[in-house]
Amino acid sequence: MNKLFGTDGVRGEAGSFLTASMAMKVAMAAGIYFKAHSRTNKILIGKDTRRSGYMIENAIVSGLTAIGYDVIEIGPMPTPAIAFITQNMRCDAGIMISASHNSYEDNGIKFFDGQGDKLSHSVEREIEEIYADDERLQEAQVRAKKIGKAKRIDDVIGRYIVQLKNSFPRELSLQGMRIVLDTANGAGYIVGPTVLEELGADVIVLHNKPDGFNINEGCGALHTKDLQDSVVKYRADLGIALDGDADRLVVVDENGEIVDGDHLLGALGVYMNDTGVLKGEGIVSTVMSNQGLEDYMTSKNLKLFRSDVGDKNVLEIMKKKSINFGGEQSGHVIISDFAKTGDGLVSALQVLALLINTNTKASEVLRPFKLYPQKLVNINIKAKKPLEKIEGLDAKLKNLDDKHIRHLIRYSGTENKLRVLLECIDAKIMEKEMDTMIEFFQKALNG
Repeated sequence: MNKLFGTDGVRGEAGSFLTASMAMKVAMAAGIYFKAHSRTNKILIGKDTRRSGYMIENAIVSGLTAIGYDVIEIGPMPTPAIAFITQNMRCDAGIMISASHNSYEDNGIKFFDGQGDKLSHSVEREIEEIYADDERLQEAQVRAKKIGKAKRIDDVIGRYIVQLKNSFPRELSLQGMRIVLDTANGAGYIVGPTVLEELGADVIVLHNKPDGFNINEGCGALHTKDLQDSVVKYRADLGIALDGDADRLVVVDENGEIVDGDHLLGALGVYMNDTGVLKGEGIVSTVMSNQGLEDYMTSKNLKLFRSDVGDKNVLEIMKKKSINFGGEQSGHVIISDFAKTGDGLVSALQVLALLINTNTKASEVLRPFKLYPQKLVNINIKAKKPLEKIEGLDAKLKNLDDKHIRHLIRYSGTENKLRVLLECIDAKIMEKEMDTMIEFFQKALNG
């Protein structure tokens, strides 16, 4: 059986990997699983701004109604909004059609259960098994009055806006703050500016005119030059870049400089602890996070718990340890008091609350510790050969260990890429070893 689910849902090029027929079949398989646990017989669907979203959305609706589900379509909305509204509207499940930060050619399908949580690996495997069982898919299809119905609702954005504003301290206002917001021509292009303006900010909005093809194109969390230049040009207090589905953010200080994701996690985590709202013994991040973050948390008598890569894995440890704050170096930040998954806008509002309450500039308060030199390289590869079967890799890793170089080597869950991360207190040694590792993997995986 082929594996459907990657790091974050089902994702690939729309029309080739993720076809209309595949989307319909995935929807039927997921619907069969959710039917067994159904309370309301309703499933919510949202999407980002990709042209292919129309095709995939209609295919999913066909698959779900074919097995008797009623479907609620809410159009372009951030991924965290789907998680929230699914629970708020008492749906059995929520579906987000998005490939997040990928370019418009790709698309994906993300699932949330009735509580707004991402699915566990065991549930994903169960859906994959149903997907592969053609007889079960055929038997699940219904007839006549049992066929489901679909309706589009356009006014649910208000529920999410209220939730976002509730995450911002009621006694504070953004009056007098100038913010540049880059919405990446993505799912946050309406709700992002609306929330910041309603809270009183002077907002300069970039890349908020989606055309189906310009999502993440030279903008947003992966391409911040426009944002950095605009922060300096307009003398803004802060710059915020979202990605295509608005579940992550990148922050730019008043000087136009990017704030490292680990700096952001450290500053927010300690701020939450100082204000008495941090729950648990510390914060959660991934194996990708810099050692400097761990040292900083230790200096504040807090712990850093590390998970595998992926905000779903971060959240899993947060739940186990009863911690309400965690995230990834890449900008996925989870504040579970207000969101069930990474939420770029919730995170941005907490950063703004920190600036207001400490009465300090972003360049000062958002860089509270020194980072170890760290480098991440993505290597394009032909095929994902199991790492343990790559001859000579063990010796290479032992060499890194002997030189006190922290290393993390893994395949991308959604692309044919090998990610190599090295971290060392001596940048020159790290750079030299990175060159060696790149050369080694190019030969081992590309011939």
